[in-house]
Amino acid sequence: MTRDGWIRTTVVPGHGVASGRSASSPYPEGTIAMQRPLFAQRGLDLSDCWPGTLNLSVAPLELRLRDPDHTFPLLHWTDLHPAETFSFWRITIYSDLHGEVLAWIYYPHSETKERHHQPRSVVEVLAPRMRGVGACDELLFKDARNRISCVDGVRLRAQLLEFLKFRVLAAQDGFFIESSLAERRSWLRQHHPQALGLDDPSLQIVWDRALALYTET
Repeated sequence: MTRDGWIRTTVVPGHGVASGRSASSPYPEGTIAMQRPLFAQRGLDLSDCWPGTLNLSVAPLELRLRDPDHTFPLLHWTDLHPAETFSFWRITIYSDLHGEVLAWIYYPHSETKERHHQPRSVVEVLAPRMRGVGACDELLFKDARNRISCVDGVRLRAQLLEFLKFRVLAAQDGFFIESSLAERRSWLRQHHPQALGLDDPSLQIVWDRALALYTET
């Protein structure tokens, strides 16, 4: 839910891996403490941030992020799994207790992350230590460049799946099997533009589901 550019969120518990608080984590220092020097080497200083994340949920909506301030591709920060890609967005968060605080959205790209995935409704935030803020508290955040939005992903996916029903059945040229995501987005821009609010993984899921349901075998 948004108001005057602010996105309303609820703090939810995390995995305890970013901060190292989880007893089952293979990273006792916490992943943020391990990664932070590597980000600094690449031009992003996070020394004013607590070495753990705030997990903010907009459920039942989903977050869409574009045009990050920083992206660090395939960063090798541990020997326990392959390199990961990270993106960051500069935001302002607001709480009644602390007022406005500058922070960063921290996004390990899901396509390069092996475990501890977040739902589409949750975003991880790096910020200075905010004592007194905990699970179920309400926080607002805002991006001055308007690159972050909320969508009703469940509704959009259901509408697109129904829309594709007759398109799949009528397709004769292999478009629904052989087309790229860019070609599909171009096609949707003309025929079903509301679906453009879905991210690429969501579009792929709906496309695959439509083919499974509607393609004659």
